Amino acid sequence: MTQWYIENGPESDVVISSRVRLARNFESYPFSSKMEKEQEDKVLSKVKNAMMNVNGIINDISKDDKSIMRDVIFVDIKNLDVIEKQVLVEKHLVSPEFVESERINGLLISKDERISIMVNEEDHLRIQCLFPGMQIQNAWKLCDSIDSFIDSKLKFAFSKELGYLTCCPTNLGTGMRASVMLHLPALAITGYIRGMLDACSKLGVAVRGLYGENSEASGNMFQISNQVTLGLTEEEIITNITNIAFQVVEQERSLRKDLFKQNSFRLNDMVFRSYGIFSNARIISSDEGMKLLSDVRLGIDMGIITDITLETINEIMLLIQPANLQKLAGRLLNQDERDIMRAEVIRGKLAKA
Repeated sequence: MTQWYIENGPESDVVISSRVRLARNFESYPFSSKMEKEQEDKVLSKVKNAMMNVNGIINDISKDDKSIMRDVIFVDIKNLDVIEKQVLVEKHLVSPEFVESERINGLLISKDERISIMVNEEDHLRIQCLFPGMQIQNAWKLCDSIDSFIDSKLKFAFSKELGYLTCCPTNLGTGMRASVMLHLPALAITGYIRGMLDACSKLGVAVRGLYGENSEASGNMFQISNQVTLGLTEEEIITNITNIAFQVVEQERSLRKDLFKQNSFRLNDMVFRSYGIFSNARIISSDEGMKLLSDVRLGIDMGIITDITLETINEIMLLIQPANLQKLAGRLLNQDERDIMRAEVIRGKLAKA
């Protein structure tokens, strides 16, 4: 089964992925920060039992999504080593706080890693669905189906005035965070990225880096998501993020064309210089790897590089992250060892392509 992050989706020249995440709590238990160990264990057991028996899932879920749901497996976080935990973070399946938590917690995940459900994170549940490209509506549809199914088995805490009750007030209401990951090299090269960030902030949209809150925009990857969860419906949030994302996508595409028209030789030179280092270097740091990958991806998207697929670049982008490198090696690596292995992995994948 192909993992979602290898595939390409709609608008994949700019849009890397779409994600919808729902924060939920059960009405019969206190928030995670106030729970006793026995209660944490009960919440984990109830969610696990409900999700591992999905034959009774609601009828309006698609046939394909039913198949995905039946492939859900349980991962006991406390049984994972430090590398395995960080791999989950690098795949965007869990938050860094979740794997470092001392709570009794667990992860329910589909085999294609499109669905991940964190149990006993900041809230009792963080239901998350991820799709390649611009598929935020599909992510919401699947997330909503899972949400309704669990609510039918284990009642969620809900207020007519405030909506879904969450540990953090900023998640009250829908409890939804809808986001898209965008590759914006032209906005970064031209300096217009600052204006885009300011405009998004005024529209109530948060812009973050590759790994969400408090992370940097490595490789010109930017994540945009809604800031407001209270006072809007889920459909309104999805529509707002979709409309704003498409505006950014069109601006990025327009600037790419301008860069090519203004000086195609300079753009080609930048792409092929990066490609030359990317495909031949013997030592590549994490930061340099993501910068080079951004240039190569831009070259592929603009038809400058024609013998490498985006699927190959998608796979490389994940494999060169620190924990994934160490998983491949089967042991902890120091920084120099990671930088050497990163270059080896890139050369190997490009040679096969």
